[in-house]
Amino acid sequence: MSEDGIEISEDEYPELEAVAAIQRGLHAYNQEMGGPYDREPVTLLARDAAGEVRGGLLGLTYWNWLFIDWLWLAPEQRGRGLGAALLARAEAIARRRNCTDAYTDTFDFQAPGFWLRAGYEEFGRLDGMPPGHARIWFRKRL
Repeated sequence: MSEDGIEISEDEYPELEAVAAIQRGLHAYNQEMGGPYDREPVTLLARDAAGEVRGGLLGLTYWNWLFIDWLWLAPEQRGRGLGAALLARAEAIARRRNCTDAYTDTFDFQAPGFWLRAGYEEFGRLDGMPPGHARIWFRKRL
């Protein structure tokens, strides 16, 4: 325990309220420093005729940026233009929300060429994450 009575503990299964306290605290500080987030989700789903999700894109818009958190396609849907259509739709939503830029991160085994073909440029890389691969960050001016 520290002099001011703070104790650090590990918690493999934290209570939702504990997690929420951390999130609220960081969000409040970020908005104090950077201005209101105006955070809005971007959720796009690609369903087959039976209603099964065969792909989709999950992201957020905030501070005039689109963040693409997840873009996934079922293996049989890859290479058919569906990913490009999802990305174009997300970018259109972002533009309507007055976003000027977009960013994402991916791994070198997750088709980084897709992002380059879509006009994104690499701006960061962590080699060895995971071992033998790299994590790559991309951005694009909208």
